[in-house]
Amino acid sequence: MKKLFLFLFTAALLTSCGGSKRVTSKKRNAPTKTERIVLQAQAFSGTKYKFGGTTSKGMDCSGLVYVAFGKENIVLPRVSRDMARKGKPVSKSSARAGDLVFFKTNKNSKQINHVGLVTAVKSGQIYFIHSTSSKGVLTSSLEEKYWKRAFVQVRRVI
Repeated sequence: MKKLFLFLFTAALLTSCGGSKRVTSKKRNAPTKTERIVLQAQAFSGTKYKFGGTTSKGMDCSGLVYVAFGKENIVLPRVSRDMARKGKPVSKSSARAGDLVFFKTNKNSKQINHVGLVTAVKSGQIYFIHSTSSKGVLTSSLEEKYWKRAFVQVRRVI
């Protein structure tokens, strides 16, 4: 009798502890258009540089942006200086993922000749993916001395 009582008492305790809690799983919403564009660009990380390239065999900076946006049916010009006329300018402090960052890397030219796609802004630091002739597709920070000096503007096209 004692064993039966102990068994029933233990069973009642176990059943009542947390038995009314509902277990819910958080459903992740589908990625936004901006997230899909960033993911598309990031899929090319490590791809070698190729002037005029738009494939995983080789990619230039504007080709990377052109392809990433194109996958979401957003048609941009193919050249960075022409891309720099699309969308609206935003302050560097207002930059967010999906924005485009533009640079003048040629000291002998006054034209924009490089573009990157903002992938994240963390603690005020802007990270962008782009393709360089020396390292191919990679993510850099706008705080890096070279990019900080060459920076021209941020534009939002979506």
